[in-house]
Amino acid sequence: MTTVSSSHRKSQPWTRNELILAINLYCKIPFGTIHIRNPKLIELATLLGRTPGSVSYKLANFASIDPTLDRKGAAHTSKLDRDVWTEFFNNWEEMAYESESQMAALKKEPLHDADGNDIYPENHVGDDALRLVKTRVNQQFFRHMILSTYDNRCCITGLSVPDLLVASHIVPWAQDKKNRLNPSNGLCLNALHDKAFDRHLISLSDDFKVMVSPRLKEYREVTDDAGYRFLMESEGKEIRLPRRFLPDVGLVRRHRGLSSDPYR
Repeated sequence: MTTVSSSHRKSQPWTRNELILAINLYCKIPFGTIHIRNPKLIELATLLGRTPGSVSYKLANFASIDPTLDRKGAAHTSKLDRDVWTEFFNNWEEMAYESESQMAALKKEPLHDADGNDIYPENHVGDDALRLVKTRVNQQFFRHMILSTYDNRCCITGLSVPDLLVASHIVPWAQDKKNRLNPSNGLCLNALHDKAFDRHLISLSDDFKVMVSPRLKEYREVTDDAGYRFLMESEGKEIRLPRRFLPDVGLVRRHRGLSSDPYR
């Protein structure tokens, strides 16, 4: 692990590359854990040669910029803070991959995909292969970001078994390149509700209550198993909303519009 002396770096201005890594961390830890005792924050501080207090304060600065937060953090942001934040949030695909690559290089570790498999970009030759690498790394970033945003719980049922949780896209990955990694296009769902959401058997209302499609209700005539009841019991239930990165209502409406059976 490469580090820089904190006594040398702590008073130095933050660089663009350091800010990218700080935004990466901001996106991947639960909002309530932005404090100097967080092991992930301490790790980044060590890698950058800065104090945990310095990193914590920088994350609080980002909270003051974050438009999805009602409660704002520290207000002493620099122009570079705001510029890098805008760059990151306007170009999720490139910036997520750049920040993940920089973090891996600092740690002298390989990149990882969403299943935890090691990825070595240098072993993948050609544009198509490198695009696949970027996709796999970015999907890992999206999963970490969405699960942490929802405190590692299904937003419908509260289930908190990591292996059964999915970072679901509201508008599918293939249908909206701009919003593929936008956290407001994500929900943390258990595997069954994720599949039902993906197949448009359930959706959300504008006030974030679960809607059940007429198509799913038709199955009442032929099945009454536990899985079906589990889905049906969700109807009308308001999801657990995160403290930041709230679902985008426009994207929720698009999801409902993609159903072959209009929700009523």
